[in-house]
Amino acid sequence: MKRPVFGLSTVCAVFLVWTLFSVPRSSSYPLQGGTDSPQLRFVEEFDRFRLGFSWHNMSCVVCKAIFATLDIALLSDSNMERVAHALGEACVRLHLAEAQVCREITELFRNDFIRALQESFLWPSEACALLVGPMCGHFDIYDPWNVSLPQVPKPPVKPPTPPKPGSSQSRILFLTDIHWDAEYAEGSLVDCKMPLCCRNHSGRASWKHTGAGYWGTYGDCDLPLRTVENLLQNVAKSGPWDWVYWTGDIPAHNVWSQTRAQQLNELVTITRLLHKHLGPNVTIYPAVGNHESTPVNSFPPPFVHGNRSSRWLYDSMAEEWAPWLPKEALETIRRGGFYTVEVERGLRVVSLNMNFCARENYWLMVNSTDPAGQLQWLINILQESENKGEKVHIIGHIPPGLCLSSWSWNYYHIVNRYESTITGQFFGHTHVDEFQMFYDEDTLTRPLSVAFIAPSVTTYVNLNPGYRVYYVDGNYPGSNRMVLDHETFILNLTLANNQPSKPDPNPSWTLLYRASKAYGLSTLFPSDMDTLIKVMKNDDRVFQHFWYLFHKGHVSKPCTDTCKTSLICLLHSGRYDLLTQCDVLHGDKHSVRKTMC
Repeated sequence: MKRPVFGLSTVCAVFLVWTLFSVPRSSSYPLQGGTDSPQLRFVEEFDRFRLGFSWHNMSCVVCKAIFATLDIALLSDSNMERVAHALGEACVRLHLAEAQVCREITELFRNDFIRALQESFLWPSEACALLVGPMCGHFDIYDPWNVSLPQVPKPPVKPPTPPKPGSSQSRILFLTDIHWDAEYAEGSLVDCKMPLCCRNHSGRASWKHTGAGYWGTYGDCDLPLRTVENLLQNVAKSGPWDWVYWTGDIPAHNVWSQTRAQQLNELVTITRLLHKHLGPNVTIYPAVGNHESTPVNSFPPPFVHGNRSSRWLYDSMAEEWAPWLPKEALETIRRGGFYTVEVERGLRVVSLNMNFCARENYWLMVNSTDPAGQLQWLINILQESENKGEKVHIIGHIPPGLCLSSWSWNYYHIVNRYESTITGQFFGHTHVDEFQMFYDEDTLTRPLSVAFIAPSVTTYVNLNPGYRVYYVDGNYPGSNRMVLDHETFILNLTLANNQPSKPDPNPSWTLLYRASKAYGLSTLFPSDMDTLIKVMKNDDRVFQHFWYLFHKGHVSKPCTDTCKTSLICLLHSGRYDLLTQCDVLHGDKHSVRKTMC
């Protein structure tokens, strides 16, 4: 039974609850004392990519006051309507967002979020430890939990060796974070009052300001469909592709006004465009992003049934993705949004639903222990692959270092156990070009795996559109199936939108860089990426080049001092508890460990 706490007014509680739902803004919150100090530069830059709905925009006292009051108010279903209405009105009167955003986001979130609170057994300190961070209390429900590994000895580790010259390679197209905005409007305001701009309702740009570009815009804007289709036309001509990894986030960032019908229309539209342009002979392996659902980040585990479950989404995914995936994979998609498939003899792909590890998925307040049994399922797949001598690629949306602590710890443990089987990890979500390292658990010094994090297709926020190509050791006996190299291609919006008289009708997606050439590497094995981090630490020229590529070639400020040391720390951190040690301002709302939503 929850402890009763009295003394707070409902109006006060309503105001405090709304801070949970801070929508994405056109600029970061101002840092105390300004942003000129080098210690804050990294935080400032990372805040540009905090794509809204972070739970960290509040103090511990405020958070605990919210949940103490809600524990009482929400014991009765009859209070739900009044609480939701008051939330919207408080948001409007306190100017926390535009009135339209306030009222629509409250209406959209209220049923699922409040039901998750009612079904959870969180004390105020536990809820706030989850939503704000461990500095705000002890989270009993998220006390460490463990999956079970088979009682099979780990095979001796053999360091990977580069393939012989002339060995075959697999060429893999990687797409992530498309974020198509159906309401994108050329000439509209780029700097508007809403969380997402460059839209029909953003207003028209005046003669003093540049309006949204034809192909896309630097700013708080997503992409028009014509840019997505132009990308697919270009990659179709750039083939052949052995296969495609596609790690989710199809809809735009108008998260306050989305409906299930709109989400499904965008899923169907983009899926069918991929079919149309890449053809029936290219297999695409998708993963579920956090923006596929509405409300955003809402992914109930399978124990939630009825209209609040995710069946409406998973069933449509299974139907649309059926041409690419076998029956067994479609069955696990319908159950939990994850699956495994044999890509070709000797190589298997596992697509994880990383929303089951996400702090922003408020359904995990009900039960966060291995949601949907996904990690235990992963272990079984990996053990079977080890027994058969298969190599495994893991794809997903949210990088594992940004997951809830216990989930992240277990995943890191699994990667350590099956390091000889897992030969590639591929993620997106952050919209920037980076990676996370995995080391042996005993000393955290021997590099054993890399989670590659590819940049987004979308421009959000202030980026060029882009995509990734991976070159992997190919299909031959003894292949290690590891990443040998990768390329990043971009659409330079400055050039595409600004021809002498009108936008370029056929813009070029150009090679931004090839990793081996940019960094002087022969392969991209874990040892190579670990060496690259050490080089960047000591050679600022190499690091600043990485910083430029990190932003897909569109960055205005250098990264020095604490910015640099923090980013290097993040690259080392494939596990959440390691990543928390990289915080520049521990406990501050500008913590660099925020996930991308």
